[in-house]
Amino acid sequence: MEIVLVLLIGILYASGIFMLLRRSMVKLLIGLILLGNGANLLIFLLGGITKGKPPVIDAAAKLFTDVYADPVPQALILTAIVISFGLQAFAIVLLKRVYVLVNSDDLDDLNTPEEEDI
Repeated sequence: MEIVLVLLIGILYASGIFMLLRRSMVKLLIGLILLGNGANLLIFLLGGITKGKPPVIDAAAKLFTDVYADPVPQALILTAIVISFGLQAFAIVLLKRVYVLVNSDDLDDLNTPEEEDI
């Protein structure tokens, strides 16, 4: 199971970086989404996969005698999902506004000041 997740993380990172290097702003946003999902899977994989053992430990237990899932990576992933959703919503609105002003989603079509304008 871990090898499948490692391959999936590699594919997500590679395709995310490939999409980030394209000239389209929409592809840039898709690349950010893919990189975020790859990072979430990486955190999930590093936390350890434990089948059938929830991260709930009895309060009376003084010593851990069994293997339990670590709840910290799960909490980090949930936080990362919420933050990435906010970032994606902001980026979509920003991309829509740029498209209305420029009539193109090409990054090279954006106005940049010339050296003599500075």
